[in-house]
Amino acid sequence: MATIRKNPLVTGEVYHIFSRSIEKFKIFNNRAQYFKLQNALQFYQFSNLPICFSRFAEAAKTLKHGYRERLLDLVNDKEKSVEIIAYCLMPTHIHLILKQLQENGITSFISNSLNSYSHYFNLKHKRKGPLWQSEFKNVLVSSDEQFLHLTRYIHLNPVTARLVDNPNDWEFSSYKEYIGEVGDKDQICQFNDLMEIGPKEYENFILIRKDYQRELAEIKQLLIDDDY
Repeated sequence: MATIRKNPLVTGEVYHIFSRSIEKFKIFNNRAQYFKLQNALQFYQFSNLPICFSRFAEAAKTLKHGYRERLLDLVNDKEKSVEIIAYCLMPTHIHLILKQLQENGITSFISNSLNSYSHYFNLKHKRKGPLWQSEFKNVLVSSDEQFLHLTRYIHLNPVTARLVDNPNDWEFSSYKEYIGEVGDKDQICQFNDLMEIGPKEYENFILIRKDYQRELAEIKQLLIDDDY
């Protein structure tokens, strides 16, 4: 059951959502595990689906076309509770930019997605207990400028952490969608109405900040443990 938050998230607004594993435990150990949560996020953004995620994912393995196409066939006329605008999955935490479309949509979406992944992970690793910190963090995105800089921060996370040297080398974020390297049928995120710059200009906007963000993160690490 979704947690009731002290300050409910407002329908129609856009939020930066951040969730970290307990004690910064490594929650993704291979590509399959990243894709498991990525698929769950796509699945749980829809309301009132006639099948649970685990059964749908298992059945989808037997079909030839891609996961996204299979999901769209299932949801058909189903409504979304949230819109996924951007994301980045990291070894110990996740960043999402979400627009809430239904009351309590984000809270239910996060609860369903993370609980589903926890169940899968615990079965795989024969462990028990929670995997994520008890409550996700959220920040209202209130301007176009804030949104643009936030997507840059999120998409540069793998570079800042020295997992890759270029954000395009990280498979588990929406960066390739933003620079136009993902076709419409495989696109997870909806952001075109929020962007006033094209894919090439956005790529330049990201890369010009790459080294500076990494240096800034290293300085912050010496001064304070920054969750975000």
